[in-house]
Amino acid sequence: MKPAFFLMTFGFGAMMLAAQQVQAQPDNCADHAQVVERLAQSYGESRQSIGLGSDNSVVEVFASPGTGSWTITVTRPGGPTCLVAAGQAYQYLNEPLAQFDTQS
Repeated sequence: MKPAFFLMTFGFGAMMLAAQQVQAQPDNCADHAQVVERLAQSYGESRQSIGLGSDNSVVEVFASPGTGSWTITVTRPGGPTCLVAAGQAYQYLNEPLAQFDTQS
């Protein structure tokens, strides 16, 4: 269970770090509708998950179950949508919540 928690924490940390780097890379940004359309048409990706950061940034994960490609985007309040990470080998997981009950 500890490795799963570590990976979950690491993944969340990576997403937050990526969200903070959005300001440094304005060339990877466009209107949200354009980004969604491009990801769908060019890579067959659709939104798989969405979350709200502490600064009200919207973090979205797009992926293609067919090809395994994935993209993480961040949309700051009132701003454009920016690509912050992309890769291959996406896998959908629906794991149960870890049990931390120490009683036998």
